[in-house]
Amino acid sequence: MSTSAPAASVYSRKNPFPAPLLVNRKLTLEGSEKETRHFELSLKDSGLQYEVGDSLGVLATNCPELVQDILHALHCSGEEMAPGNDGTPKPLREVLIRDYQITQPSKQFIQAVAERGGEASSFLREMLDPLRKAELEKYLWGLEVIDFLLGHSSIRFTPEEFVKLLRKLQPRLYSIASSQKAFPDEVHLTIATVHYESHGRRRKGVASTYLAERCDEGAPTPVFIHSAKGFRLPEDGNTPIIMVGPGTGVAPFRAYLQDRQASGAGGRNWLFFGEQRSKCDFLYKDEMEAMQASGVLTRFDTAFSRDQTHKIYVQHRMAENAADIWKWLEEGAHLFVCGDAERMAKDVDAQLLEIVQKQGGMQPEQAAEYVENLKKQKRYKRDVY
Repeated sequence: MSTSAPAASVYSRKNPFPAPLLVNRKLTLEGSEKETRHFELSLKDSGLQYEVGDSLGVLATNCPELVQDILHALHCSGEEMAPGNDGTPKPLREVLIRDYQITQPSKQFIQAVAERGGEASSFLREMLDPLRKAELEKYLWGLEVIDFLLGHSSIRFTPEEFVKLLRKLQPRLYSIASSQKAFPDEVHLTIATVHYESHGRRRKGVASTYLAERCDEGAPTPVFIHSAKGFRLPEDGNTPIIMVGPGTGVAPFRAYLQDRQASGAGGRNWLFFGEQRSKCDFLYKDEMEAMQASGVLTRFDTAFSRDQTHKIYVQHRMAENAADIWKWLEEGAHLFVCGDAERMAKDVDAQLLEIVQKQGGMQPEQAAEYVENLKKQKRYKRDVY
């Protein structure tokens, strides 16, 4: 007797599921320079299915205080009508909270300010020269829509003009930090709350502060599953895996380990985790140590960059374990990397090439070909952002 596949959920990106927020717990401890949080959301009765490696799309709303500042700068009450991102007229306050990106300015918005700002905008007009693209990007760093409104207060926009210059508010995608085999009706996330100061103003990450500060327990959070077929565990549960996930990059690997534990997979699992300080930034310390004690986590190497005078990162731990990494790869291991694309992923990639070259006794071109083959065989997978 064959069992039929579960029916597809009615919920999707266009029709997100209002998932009740069950848990919002701070993972970092006193003394940390960061605020990283663990979230658990209920998927009960949603019909949503996910695989480890997938992401969760979160449809956040904008910060009401920032919306109020923008309304004030526009000389608006918020009750004026303006088109939402689907064209339906709604009160301006609601439109700014739900429909549009009100932090990073769009090119159209900057051009409108440059054109209308008279003498005060001459500098901005010069910066819009296509040949000065890099300069413009540097200038715009840390500047938001509100800064241009306050800095060019002589410019007047009608509510409709203003919203037409904004981009649509997009969902944020976060690596899922749980396995449905372990938590059938839940989905977990590991998110660093983004707060920083620039140009004399306190800034907030839209989705990270939405979940951390503006979602009450039990409140419905609109979510959908974003499938990531290119970041799946090997189909054969006996295949060894090496995971490199510093900071919040550990999220999918928590899911992988839960999944392998729940399914009784026999493959060896090796995790490299890095953060700033072991005493306050060791995310999921108790869980990882329990997995190590139970034998699910075969090897566990940590790199805490600020625990000593010279900084140690995950790629340094890889270098120390080069011979064993090479041995695992030659035995068919899959290598996964998750986290910061700008620096970490590049450093890890460079370290991998060096390991292959030295341990495999190869020329640089041969090592590059070996790594390229790992990618082609879907044995070197990255989820970097």
